[in-house]
Amino acid sequence: MSGSGWLLKVERLSKRYGPGCPHCGEGGSTLGGNHCPRCGTVYAVRDVSFEVYPGEILGIVGESGSGKSTLLNCLYYDAEPSSGSAYLSRYAGGEKDIFAVSAQARRAIRNESLGKVYQSPAQGLRMKFSSIANVAENMICAGVRRVGAMETRARYLLGRVSIPEARMSEPPERFSGGMQQRVQIAKALSNSPPLVLLDEVTTGLDLSVQAKVLDLVEGIRRESGVGMILVSHDLAVIRMLADRTMVMLGGEVVESGLTDQILEDPQHRYTQELVHSLL
Repeated sequence: MSGSGWLLKVERLSKRYGPGCPHCGEGGSTLGGNHCPRCGTVYAVRDVSFEVYPGEILGIVGESGSGKSTLLNCLYYDAEPSSGSAYLSRYAGGEKDIFAVSAQARRAIRNESLGKVYQSPAQGLRMKFSSIANVAENMICAGVRRVGAMETRARYLLGRVSIPEARMSEPPERFSGGMQQRVQIAKALSNSPPLVLLDEVTTGLDLSVQAKVLDLVEGIRRESGVGMILVSHDLAVIRMLADRTMVMLGGEVVESGLTDQILEDPQHRYTQELVHSLL
């Protein structure tokens, strides 16, 4: 597997909430949307496969409830997938399913190979701790014990995301939403992971702040070569950043391809509606 150049490979990932029943047939065509009307099971992600390459931004777009954030939660171990597998080229040579490893191995993968920026900064930050301590947290979890090295790295990253030197010792609870997102980005990069997961990073921000955050994401990708998965309900955000795009609806990928191709010649009805909304 590791010889094909991918950074992350996901195969037939599914996540359901509920027991399932013969009527819903493991998320088949008898569902009402992604919900079984008989047993109440919700199929949040259904049989999703994709790859991410180094230095690439893969966009995932879809309406609320389409499964895109649940997909990220499974990859970051915030949720347990119901089935499927995933492989990281930087872990065990890309040969071992990262969903089938021990709790200790999962912690190591999460701390060393993945970074995540949550839609709500309160999920990704300790709001009452200093911003420096927030960025250093992942380094501590990865085994770094030299305080000076952690502080130096934290100050560098906070500076990179334009947090003023005078405010680096302040807790994120004193910051605006845009500044909190920038602290999250610094934290996600603390251990130089090859893959960063971005979940609705501009939702709720003013347009001018959105633009600054998106410029920051693109600059980091360009300078560091990190791979990214960018989840958004807004195709305009995907258009600005994503090299390739997957469109999700009801837990399924209904269309995927190069972002330019999807924008210029959308095939699925839902994608056509999204593209039309940009015009």
